[in-house]
Amino acid sequence: MFSMNLEKFRDVAPLLLRIGVGLIFIHAGWGKLTGIEGTQQFFGGIGIPMAGIMAWVVAVVEFVGGIMVLVGFRIQIPALLLAFIMVVAIITTKLGGEDVFRAMRLDLLLLLTSLSLVISGSGKYALGGDGGTEP
Repeated sequence: MFSMNLEKFRDVAPLLLRIGVGLIFIHAGWGKLTGIEGTQQFFGGIGIPMAGIMAWVVAVVEFVGGIMVLVGFRIQIPALLLAFIMVVAIITTKLGGEDVFRAMRLDLLLLLTSLSLVISGSGKYALGGDGGTEP
């Protein structure tokens, strides 16, 4: 039977979430920033209003927000913005397909994990700003 006392590792949980979410959004944001013309065309093609501007906004929020989440600096606002981006991504690109759940698995996971970080904060091992789980 697997019975370990994992209580001593509780403070590591938000760090692990931050590493995963942060790296994914940094990668996604960097891809959009370095291919901004394609991102603008894609956004226009799926009907995002002001596609040229919104491509830049999403790219910067994903990249900078991902960095802030990764290092744990005042993550509640960027995590909320990243969650909002995932809601829009799900609505605009994932709904209406044949296998909706399969199409939106990663987006849904990033949405829920980002919201979890909004609620819990950055945790003990962070640069600071909103410790979340700290008294």
